[in-house]
Amino acid sequence: MSDLNEKVDELASIMTEFGLEKARLAGEGWLVELGVEPEVRGGVAVAAGPVVAAGGSTPVKKAARPAAEKKSSGPTGIPVSSPMTGIYYSASSPGSPPFAKEGDNVQAGQVVGLIEAMKVFNEITAPVGGRVTKVAAKNGDLVQPGDAILYIG
Repeated sequence: MSDLNEKVDELASIMTEFGLEKARLAGEGWLVELGVEPEVRGGVAVAAGPVVAAGGSTPVKKAARPAAEKKSSGPTGIPVSSPMTGIYYSASSPGSPPFAKEGDNVQAGQVVGLIEAMKVFNEITAPVGGRVTKVAAKNGDLVQPGDAILYIG
């Protein structure tokens, strides 16, 4: 089990070094998912449930969030969710302006981001027109299917 702990520590260090918000580590019969809470920019927190080993299970603790943050209301509007696992990009290139930012008005079908999956860039489009109320994903985030990228209200 100490080998697994070392791998998790190494993964957490890599996440911090490269500014990743989510990462997975899997082996035969087990899976570890780590993530950084959006409000917690300094530390790594566990984003998913237990680590399951071949012979049993060992729970992984979730990082606690301050009580004030737990009471905050969620974003408003229709979520634009990731259809796949990949790296989210808010702009077409590092020096370009973002496709959409908070306060922007977008039209249905407008490109609002890119997701790189298997070295292919996939356009993410707005399902409806409206105003961007919140951008939930940061440039370079690892996103999973169903993760909200932004909200349109």
